[in-house]
Amino acid sequence: METRVGPGAREAVFAQLADAGRAEQVAQRLTDGIVLGVLDPGERLPSEPELARRFGVALITVREGLGILRVAGLVETRRGREGGSFVVRDDVEHRGILTARLRGLAQVELSDMAVYFGAILAGAAERAAERASAEDAANLAGWLSGADFSTAAAARTNQGGFLLELAVLSQSARLVREQIRLQAEFGPLLLLGLAAESARVEVADLDRRIVRAVARGRGARAREAAGELVELLARRLLAAKNRVERGGALDEPHAD
Repeated sequence: METRVGPGAREAVFAQLADAGRAEQVAQRLTDGIVLGVLDPGERLPSEPELARRFGVALITVREGLGILRVAGLVETRRGREGGSFVVRDDVEHRGILTARLRGLAQVELSDMAVYFGAILAGAAERAAERASAEDAANLAGWLSGADFSTAAAARTNQGGFLLELAVLSQSARLVREQIRLQAEFGPLLLLGLAAESARVEVADLDRRIVRAVARGRGARAREAAGELVELLARRLLAAKNRVERGGALDEPHAD
């Protein structure tokens, strides 16, 4: 399986933390990147000094955060000339992490996060339609046409990349920063809605609607399609929350 991630997705993982000095936030941000597939199995993470610079935290905080990931079995540290911290891919472990996070949040919290996520994305989509050039829109359409939505894992990675590329086209630094922050915080949960094939088909169609609206400079239509996209993913997320609360599986791809 080959996934394609635009530069925005990786920027989201390594964006500076809002509340510097907490190892748990470093661990959470990197966990999100691993679970989403933005950080590939076997990939060597940036060095500890580089991570500290990107996150805007102390070196000791990065070391503590990586220690949390090692205990969780998500990274391993190798010594020597070709050493460093490397991503360990274990889908069973990742499902357990997301299940625990889902259980720890109330439905009202999930709904509120989705509302805010939708408001930011809708604003970015509308502004992209108003500001993007014809070349920008064509590049986004080309990126989307090559994205893989055939499996849940590939769809989560590529959908996350698409949302960030769309935010970049808004040409608003504030919107981009907020989209990056929200996607790092909430994206792994919101994109759980892509487990079902029917959802992946519907989401890809909404993505194409957004791209067409951007290409034609129709801000209201871009905003509307972005809102529908987040509403769909939010419904799927709340359904997953209900399954987990009843003791069921996190992903039930045939439950539509």
